Amino acid sequence: MAMSRTIIAVLHLLLVCSIVSPLTVEAQSIGLEMFNNIMPASGGMAGASISNPQDVTSAIYGNPATLTQRQGTQFSFGGAWIEPTYNVSVAAPGLPLLGVTPFTNAKSDAQGVAGGNIGVTQDFSAMGMPVTVGMGLFAGAGVGIDFRHVPESNGTHATIVALDIVNSIGVDLTDRLTIGAGLTLSSATLDGPFVGVTSSTSDYALRGTLGANYTVTPEMMLGVYWRTKAHYTFENLIRFGPPGSAFLDVSVDRPETLGFGASNSALMNGRLLLAADVLFQQYGDADFLKAIYTDQWSIQVGAQYAPNRRLKLRLGYAWTENLMRDLVPNSAGGVTPPITPGAHIQYIQAQFAAISQHRVTGGIGIRDILPGVDFDLFAGGMFGATETFGVTTSSLEGYWLGAATTWRFGRGAVESGDWR
Repeated sequence: MAMSRTIIAVLHLLLVCSIVSPLTVEAQSIGLEMFNNIMPASGGMAGASISNPQDVTSAIYGNPATLTQRQGTQFSFGGAWIEPTYNVSVAAPGLPLLGVTPFTNAKSDAQGVAGGNIGVTQDFSAMGMPVTVGMGLFAGAGVGIDFRHVPESNGTHATIVALDIVNSIGVDLTDRLTIGAGLTLSSATLDGPFVGVTSSTSDYALRGTLGANYTVTPEMMLGVYWRTKAHYTFENLIRFGPPGSAFLDVSVDRPETLGFGASNSALMNGRLLLAADVLFQQYGDADFLKAIYTDQWSIQVGAQYAPNRRLKLRLGYAWTENLMRDLVPNSAGGVTPPITPGAHIQYIQAQFAAISQHRVTGGIGIRDILPGVDFDLFAGGMFGATETFGVTTSSLEGYWLGAATTWRFGRGAVESGDWR
């Protein structure tokens, strides 16, 4: 019976993988990346999950060394509705050489979207191996705006989205030390953002993750991971000249990332879990994005309180360093616009203005709503922020709401005996 349930869960995962498409998820991104901010439990804890994730998908997509904390077979199906509000104003005299004339407080026509996260884990302890593997499909990254309904914008629009297929493995080396590795196949699409004759093109990339986790005491864990860049080449994306001119390729990297995390559950007889993550994204070495962003530090802190063995209440706060460059170069992604290149790149910067620095989140988790079935609900908000780039002013705020259901089979379906 357990085997048939496992087969059904895996088939369900493969079916969804075949029909889900990448989505624009700007309101919840840290820079460009999503990390674990719309995962079932981590979403209520501002993404804090590097050392002691409280859900399946956060272990697969985050620090792979934490996979061994999952027992038996576990399958999670979840997602979030993300609603950004992005407004842009262009002051006189505008950017006449780009065909952009002044307009005031125009709202992006890009709609709110649903971002899905699906994952399954399997531990091999029954075979005498201290190994857990995981695979999943995740909304990995994205920003997007659309002002084509504003004639003065000369068709301004821009979208970068990425869908990540992840395979990860965690291995217990000792009772305290765990290591892990992950391989991501990413499919990304770029539309815009140059003002000209643009197309929407796609490309694929591989990126790897290495992680480690150390149990200092039964109540305290430390985690770390390193993730490589993902490199895309979007062919024939932009043409600046008259009909017959060549289309140009654009190179884009998702940045190399370092993550550090700590968690402690010693307080309130184990009912209170505190977690904190520090993330560093090296945008200064990422094609295209290094033209508009600088390296970024982020801090995510979260708390989870369990009043009883079935209910978990979560809160979180995240702060991100302002990563917008003060001065921009004349090219981005290997492309130098032929007319006012510096102003053109600055206008692109205003389209990708990841300027909000503060987020708050909350969530609730219920164990065994049915035997072996858990349910999580989370919500969050991004505080509004405004910044000016040359003659262009951008403002951003947003909110999101998500939920997930997790099925536990085998050892994972048995009550663990602690508050977590």
